[in-house]
Amino acid sequence: MPLSPAVAREPFHTRQITLNGYHRADGLWDIEAHLTDVKAYAFDNAWRGRVEPGVPVHEMWLRLTVDDSFTVQAVEAVTDHSPFEMCPAIVGNFQRIIGLKIGPGWTKAVKARVGGTHGCTHLVELLGPVATVAFQTIAPGKARLKALNRGDDGGVIEPTDKDSASPLQPGFGSRRPPILDTCHALASDSPVVAKHYPEFYTGEANSLTTAEG
Repeated sequence: MPLSPAVAREPFHTRQITLNGYHRADGLWDIEAHLTDVKAYAFDNAWRGRVEPGVPVHEMWLRLTVDDSFTVQAVEAVTDHSPFEMCPAIVGNFQRIIGLKIGPGWTKAVKARVGGTHGCTHLVELLGPVATVAFQTIAPGKARLKALNRGDDGGVIEPTDKDSASPLQPGFGSRRPPILDTCHALASDSPVVAKHYPEFYTGEANSLTTAEG
């Protein structure tokens, strides 16, 4: 269901962020992000002069190449539009995140290397959703590839061995998946966890009426 109808209003600013995850022919994964900030009105910029409506104030691109263990193997960062001439000069610093592993401590490690004056605010902000998309791409992607290798159509992935504990977050076997207790639906006492991760369910069995999914 969409949002409720809004009162009469006028658009001023639009930020668009697009993220995509890809499986590469060499077995690695590319996670790409594209950010634009656009004003609905013209304004003057000390460096660029008159910036017309629809022309990006900011436009940044980011690509992380990641392996199956979520370790960053390569980084490419580009700034096409910025409010200051010097902004693109900092993109080389993002090579510092090569070797980092996406997982617990990711944000802290990123900020230690490219935070503050060592980076670009908007590119650093993108590294949060890039990490999320990496998980959403790689974990189910590995299960899909495994299913295809078994001869399945890959459309619906069901766990068949200890390496695929659940179609929600495969690859943890008997270990507690990190995805648990990260949101309301995945609380350890929720019906979703009862269905997909029964060995880690902490709620009361007689309180379950339905299980999603």
